[in-house]
Amino acid sequence: VRWIPVGQAWQKQRTLVAGEHRIAMVQAATAHEPRFTVDPIEVRRPGPSYTLDTVQALQQAQGVDAQWFLIMGQDQYANLTTWRDWPHLLARVTVAVACRGHDQPQPSAELAGHPHRVVTLPLPAQHVSSTEIRTRLGRGDDPLSLVPALVSLPVARYIANHQLYAPARTP
Repeated sequence: VRWIPVGQAWQKQRTLVAGEHRIAMVQAATAHEPRFTVDPIEVRRPGPSYTLDTVQALQQAQGVDAQWFLIMGQDQYANLTTWRDWPHLLARVTVAVACRGHDQPQPSAELAGHPHRVVTLPLPAQHVSSTEIRTRLGRGDDPLSLVPALVSLPVARYIANHQLYAPARTP
């Protein structure tokens, strides 16, 4: 599995933590699994990060003939039609949707009407979202209390050590 931290997220309204921190957090989260690799292709590429551009670059470098899977969460799958050139992206990949608990992917009506390949990746239910974690860190909560220890403990330590998402200090 190739993990690709976003470079310039063109659809995000909030300011992202610096790319080198996002790369380091993904490396910390995936270090336990030798079949995982972290690829900084989007962080290093200038301009907005479009998934289709990344997929095309990887396929050109690695071979288009291989079967490519794009792993995403249910929220992104539901909003996939807002992505740049999404029909072209769907022609190049099989979408693997990470589903929480027993949930099933829910495509939008437009996406459901567009032929594409999709598989589900069932995951254990999570009781806290990344948005909630960032909000609570912004209030000063301890990152070690917010995430499951097995995989995320190194990430929580990294966040704490670098004071990422910490509340703004007043002079």
